[in-house]
Amino acid sequence: MDVAVLAYDGVFDSGLSALLDVLDGANAMRAELPKPPPAWQVSTIGFRRRIRTGAGHLVETLPVGTAKDADLLLVPALAERRPDALIAHVSGPDAEPVRQLVAATRARRTPVASACTGTFLLAESGILDGRTATTSWWLAPYFRKRYPAVTVDESRMVTTSEGVTTAGAAFGHVDLALAIVRMSSPALADLVARYLVVDERPSQAAYTISSALAQSDPTLAAFERWARVHLDQPISIADAARAVGVSERTLQRAVRRTLGTSPVRFVQDLRVEQASHLLRTTDLPLEVIARKVGYEHPNTLRILLRERTGETAGSLRGR
Repeated sequence: MDVAVLAYDGVFDSGLSALLDVLDGANAMRAELPKPPPAWQVSTIGFRRRIRTGAGHLVETLPVGTAKDADLLLVPALAERRPDALIAHVSGPDAEPVRQLVAATRARRTPVASACTGTFLLAESGILDGRTATTSWWLAPYFRKRYPAVTVDESRMVTTSEGVTTAGAAFGHVDLALAIVRMSSPALADLVARYLVVDERPSQAAYTISSALAQSDPTLAAFERWARVHLDQPISIADAARAVGVSERTLQRAVRRTLGTSPVRFVQDLRVEQASHLLRTTDLPLEVIARKVGYEHPNTLRILLRERTGETAGSLRGR
Protein backbone atom coordinates (compact mmCIF):
# COMPACT_ATOMS: atom_id res chain seq x y z
CA MET A 1 0.00 0.00 0.00
CA ASP A 2 1.30 3.45 -0.94
CA VAL A 3 0.73 5.88 1.93
CA ALA A 4 1.25 9.63 1.62
CA VAL A 5 1.80 11.51 4.89
CA LEU A 6 1.24 15.24 4.50
CA ALA A 7 3.70 17.55 6.25
CA TYR A 8 2.76 21.23 6.28
CA ASP A 9 3.90 24.35 8.10
CA GLY A 10 2.77 24.21 11.73
CA VAL A 11 2.20 20.46 11.76
CA PHE A 12 2.18 18.78 15.18
CA ASP A 13 5.61 17.16 15.49
CA SER A 14 4.59 14.14 17.55
CA GLY A 15 1.61 13.46 15.30
CA LEU A 16 3.75 13.41 12.18
CA SER A 17 6.45 11.27 13.78
CA ALA A 18 3.95 8.85 15.38
CA LEU A 19 2.39 8.04 12.03
CA LEU A 20 5.78 7.52 10.40
CA ASP A 21 7.23 5.54 13.31
CA VAL A 22 4.30 3.14 13.69
CA LEU A 23 4.16 2.36 9.98
CA ASP A 24 7.94 1.98 9.84
CA GLY A 25 7.74 -0.35 12.84
CA ALA A 26 5.02 -2.40 11.16
CA ASN A 27 7.22 -2.80 8.09
CA ALA A 28 10.14 -3.90 10.26
CA MET A 29 8.04 -6.47 12.15
CA ARG A 30 6.20 -8.00 9.19
CA ALA A 31 8.76 -10.78 8.88
CA GLU A 32 7.84 -12.11 12.33
CA LEU A 33 4.44 -13.24 11.03
CA PRO A 34 3.95 -16.51 9.14
CA LYS A 35 1.75 -14.70 6.59
CA PRO A 36 2.82 -11.04 6.57
CA PRO A 37 0.74 -8.40 4.79
CA PRO A 38 2.32 -6.34 1.98
CA ALA A 39 4.71 -3.61 3.12
CA TRP A 40 3.60 0.00 3.37
CA GLN A 41 5.39 2.32 0.95
CA VAL A 42 5.37 5.55 2.95
CA SER A 43 6.29 8.97 1.57
CA THR A 44 6.26 12.34 3.29
CA ILE A 45 4.80 14.96 0.98
CA GLY A 46 4.54 18.74 1.25
CA PHE A 47 3.78 21.91 -0.65
CA ARG A 48 7.41 22.99 -0.44
CA ARG A 49 10.67 21.04 -0.38
CA ARG A 50 11.09 21.96 3.29
CA ILE A 51 8.37 22.71 5.79
CA ARG A 52 8.67 23.99 9.34
CA THR A 53 6.84 22.05 12.05
CA GLY A 54 4.99 23.55 14.98
CA ALA A 55 8.09 23.08 17.14
CA GLY A 56 10.28 24.76 14.55
CA HIS A 57 11.97 21.73 13.00
CA LEU A 58 12.61 21.49 9.27
CA VAL A 59 11.28 18.45 7.43
CA GLU A 60 12.26 17.45 3.90
CA THR A 61 9.28 16.49 1.75
CA LEU A 62 8.46 15.17 -1.69
CA PRO A 63 6.19 17.22 -3.97
CA VAL A 64 2.47 16.73 -3.37
CA GLY A 65 2.04 15.70 -6.98
CA THR A 66 4.09 12.57 -6.44
CA ALA A 67 1.31 11.12 -4.27
CA LYS A 68 -1.54 11.26 -6.79
CA ASP A 69 -1.59 7.46 -6.98
CA ALA A 70 -1.34 6.92 -3.22
CA ASP A 71 -3.75 4.44 -1.64
CA LEU A 72 -4.14 6.54 1.51
CA LEU A 73 -3.56 10.16 2.55
CA LEU A 74 -2.66 10.83 6.19
CA VAL A 75 -3.08 14.37 7.51
CA PRO A 76 -1.41 14.89 10.91
CA ALA A 77 -2.71 17.47 13.35
CA LEU A 78 -1.96 21.17 13.42
CA ALA A 79 0.05 22.29 16.47
CA GLU A 80 -2.66 24.61 17.81
CA ARG A 81 -4.62 24.15 21.05
CA ARG A 82 -6.68 27.37 21.08
CA PRO A 83 -10.08 26.70 19.47
CA ASP A 84 -10.55 30.18 17.99
CA ALA A 85 -7.04 30.24 16.51
CA LEU A 86 -7.46 26.70 15.22
CA ILE A 87 -10.70 27.49 13.39
CA ALA A 88 -9.25 30.74 12.01
CA HIS A 89 -6.27 28.82 10.62
CA VAL A 90 -8.08 25.84 9.07
CA SER A 91 -10.61 28.15 7.41
CA GLY A 92 -8.04 30.75 6.32
CA PRO A 93 -5.83 31.18 3.26
CA ASP A 94 -2.79 29.44 4.77
CA ALA A 95 -4.71 26.15 4.95
CA GLU A 96 -6.31 26.42 1.52
CA PRO A 97 -3.75 24.12 -0.17
CA VAL A 98 -4.42 21.45 2.46
CA ARG A 99 -8.18 21.75 2.06
CA GLN A 100 -7.90 21.48 -1.71
CA LEU A 101 -5.63 18.44 -1.50
CA VAL A 102 -7.96 16.67 0.92
CA ALA A 103 -11.04 17.42 -1.21
CA ALA A 104 -9.31 16.34 -4.44
CA THR A 105 -8.06 13.14 -2.80
CA ARG A 106 -11.54 12.14 -1.69
CA ALA A 107 -12.94 13.10 -5.09
CA ARG A 108 -10.73 10.29 -6.45
CA ARG A 109 -12.26 8.09 -3.71
CA THR A 110 -8.86 7.66 -2.08
CA PRO A 111 -9.16 7.07 1.70
CA VAL A 112 -8.13 9.95 3.97
CA ALA A 113 -7.30 9.84 7.68
CA SER A 114 -6.45 12.37 10.37
CA ALA A 115 -6.33 12.87 14.13
CA CYS A 116 -6.82 15.57 16.74
CA THR A 117 -6.89 19.10 15.26
CA GLY A 118 -6.31 17.63 11.81
CA THR A 119 -9.92 16.50 11.82
CA PHE A 120 -10.87 20.19 11.56
CA LEU A 121 -8.95 20.38 8.27
CA LEU A 122 -10.94 17.40 6.99
CA ALA A 123 -14.24 18.91 8.11
CA GLU A 124 -13.36 22.30 6.66
CA SER A 125 -12.71 20.66 3.30
CA GLY A 126 -16.26 19.25 3.36
CA ILE A 127 -15.37 15.57 3.18
CA LEU A 128 -16.90 14.78 6.58
CA ASP A 129 -20.37 16.13 5.78
CA GLY A 130 -22.95 13.42 6.37
CA ARG A 131 -20.38 11.16 8.01
CA THR A 132 -19.55 10.16 11.57
CA ALA A 133 -16.24 11.38 12.96
CA THR A 134 -14.37 11.78 16.19
CA THR A 135 -11.98 14.50 17.33
CA SER A 136 -10.17 15.55 20.49
CA TRP A 137 -12.74 15.33 23.28
CA TRP A 138 -12.01 18.87 24.49
CA LEU A 139 -12.51 20.33 21.01
CA ALA A 140 -15.77 18.48 20.33
CA PRO A 141 -18.11 21.37 21.32
CA TYR A 142 -16.37 23.72 18.87
CA PHE A 143 -16.28 21.05 16.17
CA ARG A 144 -19.97 20.26 16.61
CA LYS A 145 -20.94 23.94 16.45
CA ARG A 146 -18.92 24.73 13.33
CA TYR A 147 -19.68 21.53 11.41
CA PRO A 148 -23.33 20.64 12.11
CA ALA A 149 -23.44 18.34 9.07
CA VAL A 150 -20.97 15.98 10.77
CA THR A 151 -22.10 13.46 13.38
CA VAL A 152 -19.51 13.75 16.16
CA ASP A 153 -18.78 10.88 18.54
CA GLU A 154 -15.99 12.24 20.71
CA SER A 155 -16.11 9.20 22.98
CA ARG A 156 -14.48 7.11 20.24
CA MET A 157 -10.72 6.97 19.86
CA VAL A 158 -10.89 5.99 16.17
CA THR A 159 -13.84 5.91 13.79
CA THR A 160 -14.13 5.14 10.08
CA SER A 161 -16.99 6.33 7.91
CA GLU A 162 -17.16 5.87 4.13
CA GLY A 163 -13.45 6.03 3.45
CA VAL A 164 -12.55 8.66 6.03
CA THR A 165 -10.89 7.68 9.30
CA THR A 166 -10.56 10.07 12.23
CA ALA A 167 -8.93 9.75 15.64
CA GLY A 168 -9.14 11.77 18.82
CA ALA A 169 -6.58 13.71 20.83
CA ALA A 170 -2.94 14.48 20.14
CA PHE A 171 -1.49 11.05 20.84
CA GLY A 172 -4.45 9.47 19.11
CA HIS A 173 -2.08 9.53 16.12
CA VAL A 174 -0.66 6.28 17.51
CA ASP A 175 -4.14 4.76 17.68
CA LEU A 176 -4.81 5.99 14.15
CA ALA A 177 -1.63 4.42 12.78
CA LEU A 178 -2.36 1.13 14.55
CA ALA A 179 -5.91 1.18 13.15
CA ILE A 180 -4.45 1.51 9.65
CA VAL A 181 -2.14 -1.44 10.27
CA ARG A 182 -5.07 -3.42 11.70
CA MET A 183 -7.05 -2.93 8.49
CA SER A 184 -4.41 -5.02 6.71
CA SER A 185 -3.39 -7.35 9.53
CA PRO A 186 -4.87 -7.50 13.05
CA ALA A 187 -2.03 -9.82 14.06
CA LEU A 188 0.60 -7.32 12.97
CA ALA A 189 -1.21 -4.46 14.73
CA ASP A 190 -1.21 -6.49 17.95
CA LEU A 191 2.49 -7.25 17.51
CA VAL A 192 3.41 -3.60 16.92
CA ALA A 193 1.36 -2.52 19.95
CA ARG A 194 3.22 -5.04 22.13
CA TYR A 195 6.63 -3.87 20.96
CA LEU A 196 5.68 -0.23 21.44
CA VAL A 197 3.96 -0.98 24.78
CA VAL A 198 0.76 0.70 23.66
CA ASP A 199 -2.56 -0.27 25.21
CA GLU A 200 -5.62 -0.47 23.00
CA ARG A 201 -7.82 2.54 23.75
CA PRO A 202 -11.17 2.23 22.00
CA SER A 203 -12.66 5.19 23.86
CA GLN A 204 -11.71 8.69 25.03
CA ALA A 205 -14.41 8.65 27.70
CA ALA A 206 -12.00 7.84 30.53
CA TYR A 207 -10.00 10.98 29.72
CA THR A 208 -12.86 13.43 29.28
CA ILE A 209 -13.16 16.31 31.74
CA SER A 210 -16.79 17.39 31.65
CA SER A 211 -16.13 20.74 33.30
CA ALA A 212 -13.66 21.63 30.55
CA LEU A 213 -16.27 20.92 27.90
CA ALA A 214 -18.86 23.01 29.73
CA GLN A 215 -16.75 26.16 29.62
CA SER A 216 -17.40 26.60 25.90
CA ASP A 217 -21.00 27.73 26.58
CA PRO A 218 -22.08 30.21 29.34
CA THR A 219 -25.41 28.47 30.00
CA LEU A 220 -23.75 25.09 30.22
CA ALA A 221 -20.99 26.43 32.44
CA ALA A 222 -23.58 27.82 34.88
CA PHE A 223 -25.48 24.51 34.84
CA GLU A 224 -22.26 22.59 35.49
CA ARG A 225 -21.45 24.77 38.54
CA TRP A 226 -24.96 24.34 39.94
CA ALA A 227 -24.97 20.58 39.33
CA ARG A 228 -21.64 20.06 41.13
CA VAL A 229 -23.05 21.71 44.26
CA HIS A 230 -26.05 19.37 44.14
CA LEU A 231 -24.39 16.11 43.06
CA ASP A 232 -25.33 14.36 46.31
CA GLN A 233 -29.03 15.18 45.82
CA PRO A 234 -31.76 14.13 43.38
CA ILE A 235 -31.42 16.63 40.55
CA SER A 236 -34.41 18.15 38.79
CA ILE A 237 -33.62 19.61 35.36
CA ALA A 238 -36.49 22.06 35.81
CA ASP A 239 -34.93 23.29 39.08
CA ALA A 240 -31.54 23.52 37.38
CA ALA A 241 -32.97 25.61 34.55
CA ARG A 242 -34.59 28.03 36.99
CA ALA A 243 -31.34 28.29 38.96
CA VAL A 244 -29.34 29.33 35.89
CA GLY A 245 -32.08 31.67 34.62
CA VAL A 246 -33.23 29.88 31.45
CA SER A 247 -36.15 27.73 30.40
CA GLU A 248 -35.88 23.97 30.62
CA ARG A 249 -36.03 23.78 26.81
CA THR A 250 -33.21 26.31 26.47
CA LEU A 251 -31.07 24.28 28.85
CA GLN A 252 -31.82 21.08 26.95
CA ARG A 253 -30.84 22.73 23.69
CA ALA A 254 -27.63 24.22 25.12
CA VAL A 255 -26.46 20.84 26.40
CA ARG A 256 -27.42 19.07 23.17
CA ARG A 257 -25.77 21.72 20.99
CA THR A 258 -22.51 21.76 22.91
CA LEU A 259 -22.14 18.18 24.10
CA GLY A 260 -24.45 16.20 21.87
CA THR A 261 -26.17 14.70 24.92
CA SER A 262 -28.92 15.41 27.46
CA PRO A 263 -28.71 17.30 30.78
CA VAL A 264 -29.41 14.06 32.66
CA ARG A 265 -26.55 12.30 30.87
CA PHE A 266 -24.25 15.27 31.55
CA VAL A 267 -25.04 15.08 35.28
CA GLN A 268 -24.26 11.36 35.19
CA ASP A 269 -20.90 12.18 33.58
CA LEU A 270 -20.14 14.69 36.35
CA ARG A 271 -21.05 12.10 38.99
CA VAL A 272 -18.82 9.45 37.43
CA GLU A 273 -15.98 11.96 37.08
CA GLN A 274 -16.25 12.94 40.76
CA ALA A 275 -16.56 9.32 41.89
CA SER A 276 -13.45 8.36 39.88
CA HIS A 277 -11.56 11.21 41.52
CA LEU A 278 -12.61 10.12 45.00
CA LEU A 279 -11.71 6.50 44.30
CA ARG A 280 -8.23 7.55 43.22
CA THR A 281 -7.54 10.07 45.98
CA THR A 282 -9.34 8.80 49.10
CA ASP A 283 -9.84 5.60 51.07
CA LEU A 284 -13.60 6.08 51.23
CA PRO A 285 -15.60 2.91 50.58
CA LEU A 286 -17.65 2.74 47.40
CA GLU A 287 -20.89 2.93 49.39
CA VAL A 288 -19.91 6.33 50.82
CA ILE A 289 -18.67 7.65 47.48
CA ALA A 290 -21.89 6.55 45.80
CA ARG A 291 -23.94 8.60 48.27
CA LYS A 292 -21.64 11.61 47.83
CA VAL A 293 -22.39 11.66 44.12
CA GLY A 294 -26.11 11.04 44.40
CA TYR A 295 -26.53 7.26 44.16
CA GLU A 296 -28.28 5.35 46.92
CA HIS A 297 -27.00 1.99 45.72
CA PRO A 298 -23.26 1.50 45.06
CA ASN A 299 -23.99 -1.05 42.34
CA THR A 300 -25.50 1.73 40.20
CA LEU A 301 -22.22 3.62 40.41
CA ARG A 302 -20.23 0.45 39.78
CA ILE A 303 -22.13 -0.16 36.53
CA LEU A 304 -21.74 3.45 35.38
CA LEU A 305 -17.99 3.38 36.05
CA ARG A 306 -17.66 0.32 33.87
CA GLU A 307 -19.88 1.75 31.10
CA ARG A 308 -18.38 5.25 30.99
CA THR A 309 -14.71 4.61 31.70
CA GLY A 310 -14.28 0.91 30.98
CA GLU A 311 -12.85 0.50 34.50
CA THR A 312 -14.02 -0.93 37.77
CA ALA A 313 -13.79 0.59 41.22
CA GLY A 314 -11.09 -1.96 42.04
CA SER A 315 -8.90 -1.01 39.08
CA LEU A 316 -9.20 2.66 39.96
CA ARG A 317 -8.20 1.91 43.53
CA GLY A 318 -5.15 0.04 42.29
CA ARG A 319 -3.61 3.05 40.57
